[in-house]
Amino acid sequence: MNWREARKGDQDNGPQRIVCLTEETTEWLYLLGQEHRIVGISGYTVRPRRAREEKPKVSAFLSAKIDKILALNPDCVFGFSDLQADIAAALIRQGIQVTVFNQRSVDEIFSVLYQIAAIVGCSDSGTELLSRLRMQLLEIEQAASRLPRRPRIYFEEWDEPHISAIRWVSELLTIAGGDNCFAELSTESLGAKRIIADGAEIIRRNPDIIIGSWCGKKFRPELVAARPGWSAINAVRDKQLFEIKSADILQPGPAALTDGVAQLHRIVMDWSARHGQ
Repeated sequence: MNWREARKGDQDNGPQRIVCLTEETTEWLYLLGQEHRIVGISGYTVRPRRAREEKPKVSAFLSAKIDKILALNPDCVFGFSDLQADIAAALIRQGIQVTVFNQRSVDEIFSVLYQIAAIVGCSDSGTELLSRLRMQLLEIEQAASRLPRRPRIYFEEWDEPHISAIRWVSELLTIAGGDNCFAELSTESLGAKRIIADGAEIIRRNPDIIIGSWCGKKFRPELVAARPGWSAINAVRDKQLFEIKSADILQPGPAALTDGVAQLHRIVMDWSARHGQ
């Protein structure tokens, strides 16, 4: 089963009071029309914008206000990744049901979104929404397949040290029409294992496009271009340095599958047109 295939399931009522420790579950529940179930969100949530106005903020990413979460009396808490294991353990010790997802690929994102839809009794509507997302990805993939040449892309999640793209971003780069310069690192789930210790290796691989998404701070293309030796890189020479906001691409949920991949595809297609490809 992969992201190109649809899935269906039975419905049930599901938890009525949910705390979302990361943005992607909040965005997905809003898309499902189930925002009334959400009683607490992450302080980093920006999608949808109205969630920040409507829901209390109870967590960061690596920390959470446990007492505040307990006071909300949730039926379930949704988290993401091994980095939230300590938060999950603290809540579990207090008798709270916690579900922590650890999706890293596009297929896994689709699987998790389906699971969440099923948990809240929306498997049918969830399946319909996911089918639309699959079709959108297929359309992008098909358009990209017609490109005469694919650009080499260096996607930087962090600047010091250089951290390259996580797996779902690398896969979306491929769907969008590019080739990740450091695809071999993308299967590493931990950022520490995606560090490129020697910046000279980035110069050697000579990306045609550089995309920055520095989680928590603004991407500074002028600083990237000024790195020693980087003037020799095609992307710097041709001024092909771009930012995609982390909320649009580094959240393993609807944002990456919609706005994130659309921005990647637009950058690739503009590069292709610029180079007469």
